[in-house]
Amino acid sequence: MKVRLSLLAALVGLSIGCGSSSPSSPSNPGTPVSIVSGSSALTTTAYAPNPVSIAVGGTVTWTNNDITTHTATADNGSFSSGNIAPGASFSRTFSTAGSFTYKCTIHPNMVGTVNVQ
Repeated sequence: MKVRLSLLAALVGLSIGCGSSSPSSPSNPGTPVSIVSGSSALTTTAYAPNPVSIAVGGTVTWTNNDITTHTATADNGSFSSGNIAPGASFSRTFSTAGSFTYKCTIHPNMVGTVNVQ
């Protein structure tokens, strides 16, 4: 009898633990782009993935995984992250189609493209 009760208690505990319906992350964190470690010495591989493609209305979130500050600044001036400190992020929602080239204004050799379709 004790074995059956222990087994029943274990099964109830498992079903309660697996029954969570609330998400643990934001519902739309955006398409992730990493500013990779050592990126100030890189060019087209400083942002990964590059290029990135999203739908109109989509969001791109850049996360600085390097040890120095960087930016993601559109060549046409349509967006600017400002300084993104190590470990910090910047998000931008794109409401129009097009190809948006960008760079790090601190390290202009770092370049990327967002293609919005």
